Amino acid sequence: MTLQFSLGSSLPDSGPTPCAVVGVFEHGVLTSAAARLDVACGGVVKRMVESGDITGKAGTAVILFAPVDAPAERVVVVGLGAQKGFDAQRYQKVCLEAARAVGRLPVESAVVHLAEIDVPGRDIAWRTRTAALAFDHAAYRYTATFKPKEAKKTPELSAVTITAEAAGERGLVEAAAIATGTRLARELGNLPPNICNPAYLADQAREFADRRVNVECEVLEREEMEKLGFGSLLAVARGSANAPKLIVLQYRGGAEGEKPYALVGKGITFDTGGISLKPGAGMEEMKFDMCGAAGVLGAFVATVELDLPVNLVCVVPAVENMPDGSAYRPGDVLTSLSGLTIEVLNTDAEGRLILCDALTYTGDRFDPAVIIDAATLTGACVVALGKHATGVMSKHDDLAAEIIAAGEASLDRGWRLPLWDEYQSGLESGFADVANIGGKFGGAITAGCFLARFTEGRRWAHLDIAGTAWDEGRKGLATGRPVPMLVQWLIHRAGQA
Repeated sequence: MTLQFSLGSSLPDSGPTPCAVVGVFEHGVLTSAAARLDVACGGVVKRMVESGDITGKAGTAVILFAPVDAPAERVVVVGLGAQKGFDAQRYQKVCLEAARAVGRLPVESAVVHLAEIDVPGRDIAWRTRTAALAFDHAAYRYTATFKPKEAKKTPELSAVTITAEAAGERGLVEAAAIATGTRLARELGNLPPNICNPAYLADQAREFADRRVNVECEVLEREEMEKLGFGSLLAVARGSANAPKLIVLQYRGGAEGEKPYALVGKGITFDTGGISLKPGAGMEEMKFDMCGAAGVLGAFVATVELDLPVNLVCVVPAVENMPDGSAYRPGDVLTSLSGLTIEVLNTDAEGRLILCDALTYTGDRFDPAVIIDAATLTGACVVALGKHATGVMSKHDDLAAEIIAAGEASLDRGWRLPLWDEYQSGLESGFADVANIGGKFGGAITAGCFLARFTEGRRWAHLDIAGTAWDEGRKGLATGRPVPMLVQWLIHRAGQA
């Protein structure tokens, strides 16, 4: 269930509410809303600051239950940290911690007074949107494969009011759309691979298109891909009982004849590694290997929800990488859709093999203005950048700068890695035009260099989301990234930011 957002202008000392959220900086500096509420309830906030119960440390949250004379039944006081140096990242952090604190309370609604806080370089629409998305992110629960439970008798948060002036309304509209796309991406990523297989992804795309008059969906089956020459993608699919799908969604929101933007997402719905079998420990996390597909589908949905005036194509190669007697092998030479031949040195470098055919198809069929692919492509990117930044690769400096700027604006951040020609030598093969892996060093970059061979002459960028697409551990969930980054980039292209 997506949270319902609304914009409010009520002050914290007027009108009843089940829960109010205010902020306090370190050294007892109260925000305007916290100060007004403090006066309304007889100075309780300042007394708790003086006693040390409220420290103002960034991300801490103290809950006041039924404070005397306060209009709110509960007040969440979230610490903002030092006033000096307060920035966008800290604002997002405190909003998330406030959201988690509210989520633990038996309340159906909350009024959040955090958008009033000044964040250097960020306007009221951004502050409103960021607060709303933080609350939606914290409210998400994965329940699809649990035994149905009796309806809870205690209330659960379903509506959030962000207090801000009228200019904040645009932020709420964007938040609602991005939240819808992000939740879709998270849900698809979290579903188990026996449910979320290539056919399931195709069905989800068809169902969405059926509900929209300006969206079309086409699904290419194995036989059609064979006729077209998808030799690389189909090789990866050979070992699985689940048939591959190539999902194509088109949204026509821009002018007729205007070149579309194109998003391509890696949709390996489960990755065993194939014949180059992965270690058993942690293999269950390979259900997340389709998070690139989930991310571009989520970004597509959000773009449609926003009615952005752009033409957009979303292409998802959906495949399972399994080992059996029909599976492709190390040493095989594949002929890709582009005509380039590929020597397989490792069947666990399969994502680039399905993407190269999808990128060729997208470029040849749609001649897009820009192609951006998203993929959980390499563990090497996780080693290089950890879990915080998406790897951004492009030969076009301006495009890379646009994407990184979109990441900064949405706090779905990326960091550029080079695609210098010097790295291409690592992909040389004695038996084909290109090998599917490079040497032991720079693995994320050589994977990008491989894809670059199939996007010559195109404005193209590659996002390696292997570190950012899901949280580690047995209870780790999909994050929904890079939906915010991609949607922000499209908002910028539509001239709406």
